[in-house]
Amino acid sequence: MDCLIVGKVWPEPSSTAAGRRTQDLMNALQLGGWQVHFASAAQPGAHALDLEQLGVQAHRIAVNDAGFDTWIQALAPDVVIFDRFMTEEQFGWRVARCCPNTLRVLDTSDLHCLRVARERALKTGESIQLRNETALREIAAIYRSDLTLMISEYEMELLSQEFSVADYQLGYWPFALSLSRPVPNFEARSNFIMIGSFLHAPNVDALRWCRQAIWPLIRTALPAAELHFYGSYGERYGPELHAPKDGFHYKGRAIDALATMAEYRVNLAPLRYGAGLKGKVFDGFQSGTPTVMTAIAAEGICAVPNGAQDEAVAFAKAAIKLNLDSQAWASCQQEQYLLCNERFYLPYWQPRLMDILLQAYDQKTARRARNFVGQMLCHHQHRSTEFMSRWIEAKNK
Repeated sequence: MDCLIVGKVWPEPSSTAAGRRTQDLMNALQLGGWQVHFASAAQPGAHALDLEQLGVQAHRIAVNDAGFDTWIQALAPDVVIFDRFMTEEQFGWRVARCCPNTLRVLDTSDLHCLRVARERALKTGESIQLRNETALREIAAIYRSDLTLMISEYEMELLSQEFSVADYQLGYWPFALSLSRPVPNFEARSNFIMIGSFLHAPNVDALRWCRQAIWPLIRTALPAAELHFYGSYGERYGPELHAPKDGFHYKGRAIDALATMAEYRVNLAPLRYGAGLKGKVFDGFQSGTPTVMTAIAAEGICAVPNGAQDEAVAFAKAAIKLNLDSQAWASCQQEQYLLCNERFYLPYWQPRLMDILLQAYDQKTARRARNFVGQMLCHHQHRSTEFMSRWIEAKNK
């Protein structure tokens, strides 16, 4: 089987959880014996994966370009995976027209309309409004696709209840981990860490909230403590948040996130909004670093967030306890190990991707017949997307 992944950006797994997600997809497909191609219209970043070295064929494509049609017809992939709904909007109609037998799969990475709704609610104090403008686009892309890969069971339930998306249209494929690497013990570690790309707005908000509300409480109880925060593309925020006199240190990009995190005693994830599964929490699991998290950070990881702390005082108290109490620290570490082995075990989930895709491929004719909403969108809204693209293409000429 041949699979093409159409990326919003070129994957940077050392920078973002979304990049790690794309790499996980490629690895799983290759282990299943599939030929993998990756294409993007974006410019590769300085930290993008060397796909050719990984055995993935890389292709540069362009939006609003009829050349894509000729190229995709010649490639004729069995499966196309669109990285987030924006790429499905740009290229989905072309794939559907040029390769009608190709299975079209959307990978949401996280549910964007949920993240947008939570951000607005946090900033305005209003209730969460899921049926926003982003939802109009994202849910349409889900209905137009033959299958949507979901990273969070919580978001699957939300799609079913709020937008009537059928079970057969969704496939659950979360982060999967291997916990085989040795890690330093309690005594060999010190201080606190936060990590996350500064291109992701929820990470910036979490740092600001920690700096203003949480860290002063920790610092009062532990005057010598330090918090080191790492993240790619953080140069514009470093001067704002870097405060060495208060023990709050911006450290720039972590070359090896897991090795870096393993030096610290406690991982902080004070996210106030967001969606999907949080890469920083899984970094804590893999590095054996107990993580204090809000309910948003824990969402999709456990049904009832054990130890989730949404108030600054409670969050700080939990962080201080883990920093001082070696028994509580070891107990938290063991609980997180057990959670990973029960719910995110790599040997189980890695081959599951091929099972999910092959089942959808074999059933695509029947699934398309059942999905009348998707048929309507492809007939009407998708045509408007096509004609807008064609107009831009003609204008560019």
